Amino acid sequence: MTMYETSDLHTRVARYEAAVDELRAAHQDIRSILLDQVLYERWQQIGAELGFALPPQAAGRPEAAGQQAPQMAEAWAG
Repeated sequence: MTMYETSDLHTRVARYEAAVDELRAAHQDIRSILLDQVLYERWQQIGAELGFALPPQAAGRPEAAGQQAPQMAEAWAG
């Protein structure tokens, strides 16, 4: 290999490594979002099985459920 080919190879490897790192970060972001959604849906299912339900305006909205969680947690604990 010539010096030029070696330099080109190093550049390509560096780009590949950067792309793999970016792909891993994107995968982790998507995994976190999906995991949050699955856990939220399971939390709703368990709550429904125990006779608790979110107010209609909060159904299907995890951000709204966060506001209701303390009230539901207190009701479940008591």
